[in-house]
Amino acid sequence: MRKIILLFTCMFGISVFSQIKVLKNETLVEIGKDNSVGLYKKDDQFTINYQDLNTSNLNTIRSFSFLNLNADVEGLYKMISDGFIDPPVGNITLELPNDIIELHYEKNYGQPTVQFIQYINKNRKYVGKSQFLNKKQVDKVFGKSTGKSALYDRPPAAANNTNSSKVSPTTGGKDKKSRK
Repeated sequence: MRKIILLFTCMFGISVFSQIKVLKNETLVEIGKDNSVGLYKKDDQFTINYQDLNTSNLNTIRSFSFLNLNADVEGLYKMISDGFIDPPVGNITLELPNDIIELHYEKNYGQPTVQFIQYINKNRKYVGKSQFLNKKQVDKVFGKSTGKSALYDRPPAAANNTNSSKVSPTTGGKDKKSRK
């Protein structure tokens, strides 16, 4: 009987002092995704993930992030869209806090496309390249075709719940109940 109790005590002790911890789940909101390129939002930071075609390992996923300070997400979308209408002579270079991004335009099968070229940590030795995207795919990634582009300027859900006296921009305040 002592051996059975000792065995249960040891098993219980091992399960209490395990090495696995449950961490807080960070909420990422998917704005849009097409194939291997996606745009995600967490608070006011936006991240573009893509499968790096520049490596021999096809499972390499790279990303670059930026804050939406001055409607930068909408500005990036407009810059990419304008490049489809009037293709630039060379690559458009964008400097982010951690990386340098180039927008490379090229015609594939007669259709204008864009590719993200990332210089990781601003080092020209380490380069990541996304797949080529046409206008329809860019619209999908930026949530224009699904209506998720409305999430660009929306504050986080936790902040929305604490201040319920503000008028919702989508309803114009019509959802308030009148007092009798």
